[in-house]
Amino acid sequence: MVTVRYFAGAKAAAGIGEEQVSAADVAELKTVLGQRHGPVLDKVLSASTLLVDGLAAKDPATVLPAGVTVEVLPPFAGG
Repeated sequence: MVTVRYFAGAKAAAGIGEEQVSAADVAELKTVLGQRHGPVLDKVLSASTLLVDGLAAKDPATVLPAGVTVEVLPPFAGG
């Protein structure tokens, strides 16, 4: 199991701030989250940065060992 933490628009799209998910890699995680929360979160995930224990996971094949934390950071507006 991995802990997924949502921020800003990702939190709004998921409807929760944090959850536990079973996934072997980033690609599977995105699939599972999309199935759980629907197309709005799918869209947010496609534009978001995923941090695995604080490091950006750009490769969908990034392995998710048990116990890691994945943070979903959508693009932020601001100035």
